[in-house]
Amino acid sequence: MKNEKHNEGSIWGLLPLVVFLVLYLLSGFISGSFDNMPLMIGITIACIIAFFLPDREGEHTDFEERVTIFCKGGGDDTLILMVLIFLLAGAFFGITSKMHAVDTFVNLGLTILPARFVLPGLFIISCIISFAMGTSMGTIAALIPIGMDMAAKTNSNLALVCGIVVGGAMFGDELSFISDTTIAATKLAGIENRDKFRANLPMVMPACIATVILLAFQPINVASQSLAQGFNLVNLIPYLVIIVLSFTGMNVLPIMVLGILSGTFIGIAHHDFTFFSALKIMHEGMISMEDIALVAVLVGGMVALMKYFGGIDYLLAKLTKKAKTARGGELSIAALASLVDIATANNTISIITTTPISCKIADDLGIDRRRVASIVDIYSCVFNGTLPYASQLLIAGSIAGIPPISISPYVWYCYLMFFFATLFIIIRWPKKFTSGEKVIQDKIVTAEQESL
Repeated sequence: MKNEKHNEGSIWGLLPLVVFLVLYLLSGFISGSFDNMPLMIGITIACIIAFFLPDREGEHTDFEERVTIFCKGGGDDTLILMVLIFLLAGAFFGITSKMHAVDTFVNLGLTILPARFVLPGLFIISCIISFAMGTSMGTIAALIPIGMDMAAKTNSNLALVCGIVVGGAMFGDELSFISDTTIAATKLAGIENRDKFRANLPMVMPACIATVILLAFQPINVASQSLAQGFNLVNLIPYLVIIVLSFTGMNVLPIMVLGILSGTFIGIAHHDFTFFSALKIMHEGMISMEDIALVAVLVGGMVALMKYFGGIDYLLAKLTKKAKTARGGELSIAALASLVDIATANNTISIITTTPISCKIADDLGIDRRRVASIVDIYSCVFNGTLPYASQLLIAGSIAGIPPISISPYVWYCYLMFFFATLFIIIRWPKKFTSGEKVIQDKIVTAEQESL
């Protein structure tokens, strides 16, 4: 009986996460802005709480042991690899922004699009740019000004145009090989980026196609060519390097380095910057990713302590109590990712926090980990793209000069993604990832057992 109780975990082990969520929500509602509680501070407070969690029955852990557990969790090889990739992704974004790769792609798209297809085209451009850059925030910052000009020239609803850009940005944020959400989901689930992409794409493409069709029926009254400027196709090479090499199975680190080097070479050749200013640009890009990298390390340590003191076991017991099938497990994973993202308004933090727990559920119920990575990424991105207090809508509203909540109803892609993802969980589709094919999962579990 004692062992059974021990396996069920302890609700006290969840206290750090509860404290963080309460602090984050209260600060947002009281101050009127969820930016007033920096994630780093909130997570640090939660980590301090974690160091003083009560021991399980019959156990005693001194403070030095707790520090060791925290450091091992934060220094996990997967987390450190994530940190390296985050920093390289920041450098890549900085270089490609300065050498006008984004401007090139936007102007190319607006030049070749027929007038009737301007709004759907803006969505497709947002999708492709965010997929290539791996950042929804960068895509929104780059395209909202263009969307504002487009809305003025076509007499379109500005909130609708902003919603189009945000929706496309979340497409790439969720699918890109170099986005922080993909990196977090795949590395924590122990799978390759290309495997997650193959499992993910069939679940989101119907939402993408439906969004394009709906936008095609929106009225438009100006030729798209009047919105475009000049472009140089050579500037697209860094994106092509990242996309093509990602499908070859090459490790993500050399892929990122090659993307950065190609962008640097082109930028210097076009006199966009010098060699030494390129180094500064890379550094600034890396700095932009420091917060999320450090937060990932802190969360890793916090989760390790929560796991040691029974919080993860308790949560798993509650989530899987009625989830006796793979379908029920997937719905539980979707609910967990959604709730954490609603509370934190940060899809990367949601994924970092919930993926290790979701993998436990998956291993118990025979769910393919490629499916796990897809689900946590989809549902965290759905809510980050629609919450009026999330960074994506905050920056879009700030640039466009309209309330973020006015944009939220028009992020059609995210709502459709939620609908189709939930539908496909219920009907168990695509079959390739739901019909008992667990080759990757079995290898992971075997490797974990051998390492014990």
